[in-house]
This record gives sequence, structure tokens and C-alpha cells, in this order.
Amino acid sequence: MKGAIFPELTEAVIDAMAAAPNPRLREIMTVLVRHLHAAVRETRLTEEEWLAAVEFLTATGQICSGSRQEFILLSDTLGVSMLVDAINHNDGDVVTPSTVFGPFYSGIQRELATGASILLRPEDGDATLVSGSIADQDGNPIEGALIEVWQTAPCGLYDVQDQGQPEGHLRASFRSTPDGSYSFQTVLPVSYPIPADGPVGRMLGALGRHPNRPAHIHFMISAPGYRRLVTHIFVAGDDYLKSDAVFGVKPDLVVHPRPDGDRLAIDYDFRLAGA
Repeated sequence: MKGAIFPELTEAVIDAMAAAPNPRLREIMTVLVRHLHAAVRETRLTEEEWLAAVEFLTATGQICSGSRQEFILLSDTLGVSMLVDAINHNDGDVVTPSTVFGPFYSGIQRELATGASILLRPEDGDATLVSGSIADQDGNPIEGALIEVWQTAPCGLYDVQDQGQPEGHLRASFRSTPDGSYSFQTVLPVSYPIPADGPVGRMLGALGRHPNRPAHIHFMISAPGYRRLVTHIFVAGDDYLKSDAVFGVKPDLVVHPRPDGDRLAIDYDFRLAGA
């Protein structure tokens, strides 16, 4: 096929944004329009297909709620979240790698003493002690860093998904001690499917993809003078480490639980980049 179809339309849309007072917004939208129009031309998108796309995005918005963010799930499963993460957190090999935020953070939680349990009810999973340190790029301990953690129960659901769990179950906040250390008690996380009963789940099914994430614990660590770190630790040996539905696994985040009396122990040290 010779030449682009209706090229003047693309230029007209871009020209219409010339007076946008925010130059960064104008830059982003110009690139977005060019690529979107190019994709429509390359695939020769039909009217029925475009309507299906609009209906998909509409349904994605309609299912969002205070406890479910389907657009984050869409971003995660298309690899966009990890790409944005890679662009914005290229901090070198010394700093702990970041990964996706995920759709199930529910705000800052109760602050507990070092070594406390994040369980609000008994669970059948393997009792696990998670401990380590928070330090800067040179290994100097950071005192008073806010450490927020959250994970699923052994049933594979977060508290915000499961009315049977008390609110705040398997979520908590901690502060690093003067020597930078932290610790808390939990249960060993399990692999689980992301919500597959909505538009994103239907998209994965249509693409022949599974919805599963490997077992992990979420961490968000912040301290004055340092870049906030959003990351996970993943359990070694999980079946989905190489096929995470949201592409969030990085080798340096994989941990190896070890026996520790009548429980398991996970050791992991975090290193923060300066602000």
C-alpha cells in the first residue's frame, strides 16, 4: 500500500494541540496520537473492532472501586507498569530493584513494633520470620525508615478481596531500628491468580495467557532524603517465577526461605537510592 491513509488527519490533531500551555503534556499527547493512528493504519482496524476496544475500556473503568483498580491491572498485564518502572528506577546494581506497585495497596496501616506479627487471625500457612536491614547505597544503616508490607493470605486473596478476612490482615507498617534492622512475623506467601472475573481476565483468556503471580510479599519503604522504594520479595522455587502475569520478577528479588526451628526464615537487606 502506497503512503499512509489520511495522513493529514494525524497532523490536524497534533496541530490542534499546539497552544497547550503544558509543554510536557503536548509532547506526550503528540507521540501518543502518532502511535495510535499508526496502529490503526497498520492493523486496518474495523469499526467493530474499535467499538469493542471502547467497550473494553468502558468496562475496565466500570469495575474499578475503592478496593479494585482494574486499570492498574491492565497496565501491569500489558507490561506497561514494569516499563515505566524501568525507565524511572535505573539506579544501578547497588540499590534494591523496584517492581510493580500492584492494585491492592490500601493505604498506610497500623505501625507495629519490630518483630510483631502482621496476622490478625490464625492461618494454616507456614509460619515465617522476615528480617533484614535498611541501608543507603554505601551500606550505612537508615534509622526510622517507614516499611509498609502487605501480602495475600494462604487462600490466595488479599483482605480487600475477601470479606472473611479482617481489615488490615497481613498488612502492617514498621520502622527500622537505629542499626537499620527490621523484622516481622507472617506466613509464607503463596502464588495466586490476579482477578480474572473482569475485562482484564477476559483479555488474558482471549490471548491464551494465565493470570497467575508467583508467591511474594509487597514492600514500600520510604525515608527522608531517599527515593521511595516499591518492590516485592519472591519465593524461590515457585512455578510462576518465569511467567509472572505482570512481568514483575527480577532475579535479585528472589529469596530462599530456610528452616528456623518450628518456622521458616527469610533474610533480605534493602538498599535505598538517595533522593
